Amino acid sequence: MTVLHLTSSVLSCFFRLTVDRRGSLLVLGMLLAAGTLARAEDAPKTWAERLGYPAGKRVLILHADDIGMCYEANEAAKRYLSAGDIQSAAMMVPCPWFNEIANWYKEHPEHDCGLHLAMNSEWKWYRWPPVAPAGDVPGMIDADGYLWDDTIKTALKAPAAEIDKEIRAQLERAIARGIRPSHIDTHMGALYARPDYTAAYCRVAEEYRIPAMVIEVTPKIEKKFRQRGIPGTEQLRTVIAGYKLPKLDDFDAILEGDTYEAKREKFYEQIRALDPGITELIFHPSILTEGLKHITGSWQQRAWEAEMFADPAVKEFLKREGIVFTNWKEMMQRWEERYGKDVESPKRLDK
Repeated sequence: MTVLHLTSSVLSCFFRLTVDRRGSLLVLGMLLAAGTLARAEDAPKTWAERLGYPAGKRVLILHADDIGMCYEANEAAKRYLSAGDIQSAAMMVPCPWFNEIANWYKEHPEHDCGLHLAMNSEWKWYRWPPVAPAGDVPGMIDADGYLWDDTIKTALKAPAAEIDKEIRAQLERAIARGIRPSHIDTHMGALYARPDYTAAYCRVAEEYRIPAMVIEVTPKIEKKFRQRGIPGTEQLRTVIAGYKLPKLDDFDAILEGDTYEAKREKFYEQIRALDPGITELIFHPSILTEGLKHITGSWQQRAWEAEMFADPAVKEFLKREGIVFTNWKEMMQRWEERYGKDVESPKRLDK
C-alpha cells in the first residue's frame, strides 16, 4: 500500500473534520463504500425489512461511543443503558477505564455493548498505547509509545497486518475479561481509511461472528454524503460487497449546538428527516467534571449528550414520532434466524 493509494477522498474527509467530530464524519464518508451501487428502481429492501421489522418504519439505535475512555463516559453510559434510554454503547479497549466498564457489562449482559476499536489516541494529554505488544505494531505508535494522534498518520505508516493484529488483540482482551461484544465499530473512522484496513475489519467480524458497523449504500445514501463532499471509492466497495453480516440502512452523528436547546432541536430535525430502515445515531455522553474538561475540548457537547436522552421532552418526542428501537444484539438474532445457517464463522464465540 503506497501513499499514492491513500485515496484523495480519505484525505479530503480529514481536512473537513472538526476536532470534535472528525471520527464520526470520517466513518460516514468511508461507509459509503459499503456496497454495490444500484439504480433506485433496483434497490433491495431495507435491512429493517430484511430482518423482519415492520415495513415503512424508522428503526433507531441510539448509540453511545467512547465508553471506557474515562470515568465520566462510563457513568453516563451505565445510567442510560440501565434506564433503557439508549439502546447500545461501544467500549474502547486500550483506554484506562475499559476494565471497569467491561466488569459492569459482565454483570449486566442483558445490555448491548460492543467494541469501539481504537487505532488512534487523539487527545493532547490523555493518551493510550496499543493492546498488542509494541514490537508487533511499530507502525501504529509514536515516539512515546502511544497510538498516533491522527488517523492520517496511521494510514500512512501502519501496514494492514499491524491493524489486523491490533483489532484481534483488542477483541481477545475483551473476551479474556469474560464478555462477548455485541458488535465492533471504528474510532475516528480509522478502519475505513484504507481498503486493506476495511478488509481486516470485516474479516475479523465474520470470523468471530460479531457484526461490524457497516452501512448499506443506496443511490440516496450515496447522494446524501456526496453532497457533504465525502465520496466513496471502488476499492472499498469491492471489499464490502462480500460482507455477509447485517448492515445499517443509515448512520449519522448527533449534531452540535450552541446551547442545549439548540442541540435538542437539531436532534428533532434529524429524527424527522429519517427514512424508513435501521439508522444508528452516535453520540458521546459524559457526566461533567473538571477532569472531563481537561481531557477533551468537546466536553460541553458531551455533557449535554449525557442529559438529552433522559430529558422527558425528548422521550415524548420520540414516542410521538413512532420510532421503533433496536440494538445490535436484536439485529444479529434476527439475522441468525434468517441467514445464519449459510455463513460459517471459524471463531464464533457462541459455539
